[in-house]
Amino acid sequence: MKLAIGNDHAGTDYKTKIAALLAEKGIEVLNFGTDGADSVDYPDFAHPTAKAVVEGNATFGILICGSGNGVAITANKYAQIRAALCWNVELATLAREHNDANVLCIPARFVDFETAAAMVVAFLETPFAGGRHQNRVAKISC
Repeated sequence: MKLAIGNDHAGTDYKTKIAALLAEKGIEVLNFGTDGADSVDYPDFAHPTAKAVVEGNATFGILICGSGNGVAITANKYAQIRAALCWNVELATLAREHNDANVLCIPARFVDFETAAAMVVAFLETPFAGGRHQNRVAKISC
């Protein structure tokens, strides 16, 4: 599995730690995020992360910014992307199970790292339930 990850300055620390966690699990990480703390514009990193998922170069994406909102809004501009802003494990699980989300958005300033890491694991390990949810997901894109 390949995973695309993108972040702005608020998410650099989490991105680095999440990438290490994924590497330990044998997951290849495509790094589209900044590696510094200087202020940057989140769309510059959300777009290539979303494109990697859309183009099939990554199975899933993870986007991290201060609130998670900016990266989620940007990624959801792509018809094939279902980016979910999550702040706990239950929401990350439901995003995959019910919404077939393919990008997890993490608000680094509002969740601790342990929660963020647990959300990543839950997101990657939870399959889409299909069934009644498939019909709903099929109605999302414009």
